[in-house]
Amino acid sequence: MRNVSTLLHMTGHPPGPLWTGRASNRVQWLLAAAGAACLALGVELAVDSSWTAGIVPLLMSVIGCLAAGLLILYGTLAFVHVAVTVDAEALEVRCGHIGLPRRKIRLAEVASAEFLPRITPQQWGGWGYRWRPEKGTAVIVRRGEGVELRLGDGKVFTVTVDDAENAVRVIRAHLRALAR
Repeated sequence: MRNVSTLLHMTGHPPGPLWTGRASNRVQWLLAAAGAACLALGVELAVDSSWTAGIVPLLMSVIGCLAAGLLILYGTLAFVHVAVTVDAEALEVRCGHIGLPRRKIRLAEVASAEFLPRITPQQWGGWGYRWRPEKGTAVIVRRGEGVELRLGDGKVFTVTVDDAENAVRVIRAHLRALAR
């Protein structure tokens, strides 16, 4: 990664990212295992159907286990880690292994950037892509440091990411360059 002090004194932006960061949460793998167990139970019920109560209860049980397992798996694997990239145009947040959900915020829309030394899932109502009317939108994958962006339209976006302090420095430097 490039030296942050060099980036702060640049007048033009090179192609590619100015800053990249990640955050991960290994606890989510335990929840993913629970989702996989629900899927396995649904498959087991479908294959070994020795129920004497009839087809409707069996079908409801199989569908319920499969649906719960898929929801738990997606909900946890999508937020096992987050990758944040700041380039000359935008801050982009990509979640999970396939990069979904994804959020891109143009830096021209950012009014200010703040470093938050301590963000907890409890402040946001849990892990994941969160929205709270009094706080705005957030991507929370673990407790710890993060970046808070205040947008020109008054909305707030927060993301937990390692090395958030340097991300804020790079964003602020870009905002100063845009103001000139």
